[in-house]
Amino acid sequence: MARTMWDSSVGKKTVMAVSGLIMLLYLVVHMIGNLKIYFGADEFNHYAHWLRTVGEPFMHYEWTLWIVRIVLVVAVVAHATSAYQLSRRDIKARPSKYVHSRPRASYATRTMRWGGIILGLFIVWHILDLTTGTVHSGGFQPGHPYQNVVDTFSTWYGDVIYIVAMLALGLHVRHGFWSAAQTLGVGSRARDRALKTTANVLALLLTAGFIAVPVGVMTGVVS
Repeated sequence: MARTMWDSSVGKKTVMAVSGLIMLLYLVVHMIGNLKIYFGADEFNHYAHWLRTVGEPFMHYEWTLWIVRIVLVVAVVAHATSAYQLSRRDIKARPSKYVHSRPRASYATRTMRWGGIILGLFIVWHILDLTTGTVHSGGFQPGHPYQNVVDTFSTWYGDVIYIVAMLALGLHVRHGFWSAAQTLGVGSRARDRALKTTANVLALLLTAGFIAVPVGVMTGVVS
């Protein structure tokens, strides 16, 4: 049954919707945690340390964090794989261009694929920058996330990469939330306006919330 479901377009769209909502929930929590940087180094570093001790003593050190990471990796892989396969299936279904022009889609809709690629590349860079410190500027300091974040956003390229990625995220969330609602059967004429408003508000809050961190560093509010 699982194989039959996965092989169908409906099944792939359902996987995309569920995995997307899992990542969306994580993004909301992650954004709120990021904004703690405005309360100072001690508060932010304490929060980062707390993430590694969640569930103790029942869970060992960092076990909960690794469970979250594994769930996110599975969600990202499932989301990207289903999106790619649906895209290939769509291209094979219509190898030639339409004779008549299609209705003009929204900017977010037309850039979903490129937005996904940008976000995928950003995730790799973000991990190498602030988790492993491989590409970090200014000397990565394990256990000092506040200083590491300030270092990253003290460089022009760090700001550009992050802000461009967050703008792509906003567009992706705006269209993705709406699409997920339709796929999971939540959408209806009565709910359409509320769903569109929710999608717009979520996209705006996430974009503004994440961009507020590099802006805080650039303006000297966070230093």
